[in-house]
Amino acid sequence: SQQIWRNLAFHHVHTNGFFAVNGCHQNEKLTEIMATSRSYKRLLYVWEGWHNASGVPLRSLYPEFVELSNKASRMDGFDDTGAYWLSWYESQTFKQDLENLFKQLEPLYQNLHAFVRRKLYDYYGPKYINLKGPIPAHLLGNMWSQTWNNIYNLMIPFPDKPNVDVMDTMVAKGYNATHMFRVAEEFFTSLGLLEMPPEFWDKAMLEKPTDGRDVVCHASIFLNNIAKCVIPDRIKQCTTVTMEQLFTVHHEMGHVEYYLQYKEQPVSFRRGANPGFHEAVGDVLSLSVSTPKHLHTIGLLEQLTDDSDINYLLKMALEKIAFLPFGYLIDQWRWGVFSGRTPPERYNAEWWHLRTKYQGICPPTRRSEEHFDAGAKYHIPGNTPYIRYFVSFILQFQFHQKLCQAAGHTGPLHKCDIYRSREAGAAGSSKPWTEVLQEALGTDKMDASPLMSYFEPVTTWLQEQNAKTGEMLGWPDFNWVPPVPEGRLLNKVVIFVFFTYKKYSRRFITLRHKPPGYLKLCSKDERSFYGFGTTWG
Repeated sequence: SQQIWRNLAFHHVHTNGFFAVNGCHQNEKLTEIMATSRSYKRLLYVWEGWHNASGVPLRSLYPEFVELSNKASRMDGFDDTGAYWLSWYESQTFKQDLENLFKQLEPLYQNLHAFVRRKLYDYYGPKYINLKGPIPAHLLGNMWSQTWNNIYNLMIPFPDKPNVDVMDTMVAKGYNATHMFRVAEEFFTSLGLLEMPPEFWDKAMLEKPTDGRDVVCHASIFLNNIAKCVIPDRIKQCTTVTMEQLFTVHHEMGHVEYYLQYKEQPVSFRRGANPGFHEAVGDVLSLSVSTPKHLHTIGLLEQLTDDSDINYLLKMALEKIAFLPFGYLIDQWRWGVFSGRTPPERYNAEWWHLRTKYQGICPPTRRSEEHFDAGAKYHIPGNTPYIRYFVSFILQFQFHQKLCQAAGHTGPLHKCDIYRSREAGAAGSSKPWTEVLQEALGTDKMDASPLMSYFEPVTTWLQEQNAKTGEMLGWPDFNWVPPVPEGRLLNKVVIFVFFTYKKYSRRFITLRHKPPGYLKLCSKDERSFYGFGTTWG
């Protein structure tokens, strides 16, 4: 099982390159293209190329991994790996509770979806956008359509008001990775929390190495010397100077603070009260950091107006609300896979059924069981449980509301900034997480009401905008997919020749004639490995 898992993860790390006839581009370049390009064809090329390159080679490995993982879970007394993961939440009604929460949030999501779909319709036209159908997945500014804030420039409610995306100001003020982490540290110390220990700064990887090393850029922290209570050991993040990365820095440092606060606890009590609890602790601070008020306080935003609030809340909705169905469905798919309800011959069909059902998105081209699009998301081959992120998005607003009350905030929840407030609390896992919630929040249930309250102004605004244009909520044309764009489309699959790694080798069809716009993958020594995907002349 471990060898299979390493093979899955190794492949994902080394599926790095893409797009361009001249030279190798790395994963960050793909992210940039998806975030900034508005070319329908180019986005399709990148989306399809990445999903094919990173997903298809894992298609035959994943069923074997599932079988071995389930075997290990059964040895521990669980029916399957999904049941093992669910046990961490210590609730017999957990899955039904999640469904109830999603139903509570669905009207807000559908209003956001309808508004975004209309704006994309205005930009791309009726050929590629169906006002009664799902949105093509490659048009939302992110490889997995999990957050939509990168297309905010197409959605801005009040373009003449100050830009709440302060990236340009950060660059102008000379922000770099170290400065961003110091800004985050100062936020924590302003709350009476701990400074980062010297070990943190000595061993941290705050930027992508320039010496050619292959690294997984997904932000994470590493623990060490647990018996001596010296935790955490280091942080790893390929930091870039963007507003979104500033929030990620605060999130990751939130994890560090959590461990530092509980380093004297017995080892078993140092983890979060549940996996989502830990994620929420990191994210709740970003809710203050991202407010126009806070950005103004630290010198990144000049003016504050009510219109700026709507701009800000829509940008937050494109990040937070757009994520909710994605965060909900990832492990729904895996629970079905681990339990056997979703057999290997339906992996991709079920993946897209859930993505259309909950997200209202569709693949931009026809996909089949030859593809393995779930494998294009790092957490699938990396075997990282994902429902924690959905849980954290609910809990963080509950925590935010409680902290704002403790800080003496009055007024709309979205205006609250707890910066420099010493009224902060903490909770570990010495008891079930529902009891921790009861003590911290006065309830033992997850509740979406604080989230709904936070977004109430922009919810009303979205409803008004959708009423003006007569939008249909939902996507009754469930099975619609966009047409293939006109152009010199080579609709044949061109396959990578992958390099051998130990016993893992997948040799497919050798690419003898490189068409214009071929995919090119690079290893450390710059040898090229060619891949497959639709190519454009």
